[in-house]
Amino acid sequence: MIPGPKPPRPPLTAEQEQTKRVMYERLSPRRRKFIDKVGYENWDPFPEPFDPLDIRTDDSGKTIQDLVRTFLRSQAMHTKIGVHYSRGAHELAMGIVNKDERYRGMYDFIVWYNDMLRAQGREMTWER
Repeated sequence: MIPGPKPPRPPLTAEQEQTKRVMYERLSPRRRKFIDKVGYENWDPFPEPFDPLDIRTDDSGKTIQDLVRTFLRSQAMHTKIGVHYSRGAHELAMGIVNKDERYRGMYDFIVWYNDMLRAQGREMTWER
């Protein structure tokens, strides 16, 4: 999600304006020249902190790590979990959270394939 424009900042308080003037007077001539180009009125010596990192979550509010950790714990009793298995789960979780169309295609295909096998009275297995 791309953030919109920031709302205008409220005017400086008298104390902030006084601090701004003191800061300006203590600056080197070279730095003052730069601020004069920007305009003293436009100079903001009290910048707001950056927004925190955008932590992406799925529709249930869980992060990718939460989803993968919960999934792998639920599968540990039934399946031997290897590195590739874990990576695959992580990759799919990323695709779901980021709403990547590629992973929607994978999901739809697996559901379709499983339904087709059930219609034939068979079950999806990974053994060869």
